[in-house]
Amino acid sequence: QVQFEESGGELVQPGGSLRLSCKVSRTDGRIVPMGWYRQALGKQRELVAEITVGRITTYMDSVKGRFTISRDNSANTVWLEMNSLQPEDTAVYYCNQIPNGPWGQGTQVTVSS
Repeated sequence: QVQFEESGGELVQPGGSLRLSCKVSRTDGRIVPMGWYRQALGKQRELVAEITVGRITTYMDSVKGRFTISRDNSANTVWLEMNSLQPEDTAVYYCNQIPNGPWGQGTQVTVSS
């Protein structure tokens, strides 16, 4: 069984920064690839960034150079550092394993002046 708990989202002005956290709770002890996803209102959920067990990272084009995904395997935690935030980054952000497990509640990020 696995659960994901996201936190850190809030209202931020354009150009601002946020750090999202994802606490992973699982009973099988596995360490697996992880991703951060987001879903804007009226749009499909999309993969923003992913990180392998060995910490190789990939990003969607629109966040390259602005977002950084990282993980601490011993702490079962994954982070998403977001800089130079823009209104188009507004969405509910979720973390999940790859391939996906059950979805958590997500955390709302709103970028607005």
